[in-house]
Amino acid sequence: MPARTRRRRWLTICAITATAGLLAIPASAAPGRHTDPFGARTLAQLADERQQSADAATPKLKADDGDDGGEADEIAEGADQYAEARTAPGIVAPGAYGAAFESLSKLPRTGGSWRDITHLPYDSDDPRYRDIDSNSSGGAGLVTGRMAAMAADDHGYVYAGSAGGGVWRSRTGGGHWQPISDRLSTQSTGALALDGGGRLWLGTGEANTNADAYLGSGVYVLSDPHRGTFSARNRVGGDQLESTTVRQLRFGGGKVWAATSEGVWSHSTKSLRGAWKLEFAPNPEYLPGGSKAHDDDAAYKNITNDIAIDPKDPSKVILAVGWRSGDDYNGFYTRSGGSWTRITSGFGDMPTDPDNVGTVTFAHSADGSRYYAIDQSPEQLATNPDSNLEGIYSAASPFGPWTKVADYKQLAADGSALTDAGYMPGVQAWYNQFLTVDPADPQHVYAGLEEVFESKDGGADWSAVGPYWNFPFPCWSIDPGKQTGDCSQTTHADQHGVAIGRYHGKSVVYVGDDGGAYRRPVNGSEDSAGHATDWVSLNDGSIDTLQYYSVGIGKDPGHHGVAVTGGLQDNGQSILRSNDKVMGSNFGGDGGDTLTDPANGCNIAQEYVYLAIQVTQNCAVNDGSWVDDPSKATSYDIAPADSATGEARFTAPLAADLKNSSAWVAGGRHVWVQSHGYAIRSGSEWKSVYDLGEGRTATALAASGGKVYAAWCGPCNEQGFARGISVGNADGTGWHDISLPVDGTVPNRYLSGFAIDPKNADHVFLAVNGFSRHWTEGPGAGFGHVFESTDGGTTWKDISANLPDVPTNSAVVTPDGGLAVATDLGVVYRAPGHTKWQRVGSLPAVAVLQLKLSPDGATLYAATHGRGILTTRVRDCH
Repeated sequence: MPARTRRRRWLTICAITATAGLLAIPASAAPGRHTDPFGARTLAQLADERQQSADAATPKLKADDGDDGGEADEIAEGADQYAEARTAPGIVAPGAYGAAFESLSKLPRTGGSWRDITHLPYDSDDPRYRDIDSNSSGGAGLVTGRMAAMAADDHGYVYAGSAGGGVWRSRTGGGHWQPISDRLSTQSTGALALDGGGRLWLGTGEANTNADAYLGSGVYVLSDPHRGTFSARNRVGGDQLESTTVRQLRFGGGKVWAATSEGVWSHSTKSLRGAWKLEFAPNPEYLPGGSKAHDDDAAYKNITNDIAIDPKDPSKVILAVGWRSGDDYNGFYTRSGGSWTRITSGFGDMPTDPDNVGTVTFAHSADGSRYYAIDQSPEQLATNPDSNLEGIYSAASPFGPWTKVADYKQLAADGSALTDAGYMPGVQAWYNQFLTVDPADPQHVYAGLEEVFESKDGGADWSAVGPYWNFPFPCWSIDPGKQTGDCSQTTHADQHGVAIGRYHGKSVVYVGDDGGAYRRPVNGSEDSAGHATDWVSLNDGSIDTLQYYSVGIGKDPGHHGVAVTGGLQDNGQSILRSNDKVMGSNFGGDGGDTLTDPANGCNIAQEYVYLAIQVTQNCAVNDGSWVDDPSKATSYDIAPADSATGEARFTAPLAADLKNSSAWVAGGRHVWVQSHGYAIRSGSEWKSVYDLGEGRTATALAASGGKVYAAWCGPCNEQGFARGISVGNADGTGWHDISLPVDGTVPNRYLSGFAIDPKNADHVFLAVNGFSRHWTEGPGAGFGHVFESTDGGTTWKDISANLPDVPTNSAVVTPDGGLAVATDLGVVYRAPGHTKWQRVGSLPAVAVLQLKLSPDGATLYAATHGRGILTTRVRDCH
């Protein structure tokens, strides 16, 4: 099979096993403020909307061969399942995460500290790993986690705002990064901007509305960004912008304007005190405190995207307003006679009807002579599987008339790597957008979609200077002696942030995307296809914002120490050998759950999506010779049948027996077992030992000594949500459903993880996601997050005690009988013989999705979603 057909697309949404679009806010948050505008029912509704169009127009993922498949389906499914995990059986009331953060901060702390083991370069093109499901040689180079925003000045200082790992500063034009926002209660970036006085403004809360986008706690400013760090005292105004997302910060007329998920707000740039002023909300009755604030659709009703301010007359302002999937209020607004009115004519080619105005980004030249805009179309999002880009536009004034200078078909013909049906430029225009204009040339513009485009003539001609990847191009080669074949390095896919600054006296452009930060000269060089030849990755390893979903650890064959692997958002599977100076990527696309043989860390099973599992017994080391001889592939597709039928979760559970690393269990509608360990070569080697039932699907699995625990949900959404536990043996005997009454001890919420006592398979712990009944409106929401059974799951006891009311994701029993639990806001620990919980170490406000122990049980590994893989010694947890 040709190499290009086996590549895994980089995806916007990945394994949603645990945290995603919610983040803690300070305890001072005003009552009634939303903590979850893109979670709860809104994410589920988004998924329903997107699914309807995806089902009609896009094929499902071909899990049997790892091919590209239907990305729109995956986006919808990821969003839907994220919402289910945290909100079912009802919706979450405001204040839940704020209260959780306050409570967690007050817990006593254990000794010891966390060590970041992934704080080193991560090479997505590592030539050691060019196996059949790797993206190595695609051209993205060194990568890290998603960057939502960028800022840069003329002195070589660059600022990168990550999706879940905070804001980072470089003094050297990129590289040698330092975190500068660790003291904030949110590590999610929505916008970064430098004002005319050199101050750095940070709008928290990523506004991409994807499933793992976190909310923020407002806007902050640093007067001396070259040396300072952000703290709570840097916050601008009051609590008006808490629990919102901030998509853009714009300056004009002595004010900073913020486009947020709850309207457009402004504040004086001279004094940071005083409240933010609500400039415009299209549906104010849906805002906190309004008559419809608790309506199911409230989170959709006041979404704003950008502000265009005329630099010649700052009183002239255009607002781009609207939900990406469409609403009656979508459109462009301007102020007339003291009130805001929607523009309905005189905009030239730019649409003004709500059906074709969605997510919008503005940019203008330094002299104000030229404006540009990207517009995403809700109608195309619903009907066009190829792209939802309405167009790129240009005008001499923000008031138009606007001229369309590009559409997706034109961009596809201008050197794009996206030309297949279902994958063309702008297929994710609701998620991927940036625009900036060269300060020295009003005709020179950079536009970001999935790829980076450049025009030097005001949009008449474009070049895909940063293509999605190099695989479709004649210059590509899998030769391990060539990092990117004969192609030049490109950027990672999915563009979000851009800035132009100066480094060593030269003008450079910085872009931020799902793979981190990149740089090239503003007036750089291109090859004959229009692809840039001078991109430089700035992800040198000093910056670690990697967004892990899972972690696996095993003894490193041939070396001392261990090999560590983990699944990542849009950055495949990482592999870190004990003697590595650079971490490699041995599987591409998204990484889900992970199994690693404790006795041999090169025996690895890695999940993609929907139980599409690959296995390798040599760390997927390969020189690419499989291209000419398929028998030389060193990783194999072993997906069980539920993967092909769509009866598995987007990220489905996968586990090895505690007593036998060769005995595995996997869960979709069925509980699957296989006993060949890492020698398995086909999905047909799985055996179904229990059918959970039609409409049910596994959410968590654990096994020890042949005894298997399976948690499931079905239906899994809020309407009629049901959950349960089934217990049986790996040989197919003794299977039965545990009685879990809706009003019983175990809450009617998402069951996210088991931890079995290694000394007694009947002694098991259960981690429960979501929030307790105090916050969740729904039948049987109950209380508590950690439960214990000593009789094989027949009866359960709530052992949450002083544990804050925060979603829990996984748990692990330590060798001495202690219990460590991963939560959306860090790790907690209960010492053996104790009933109270402690917070483990000191971490920024980052989500931890999975915990694992080293083969000797001495070290605890934490897969964080924004700050890499962290470790601490188990003995220090006491």
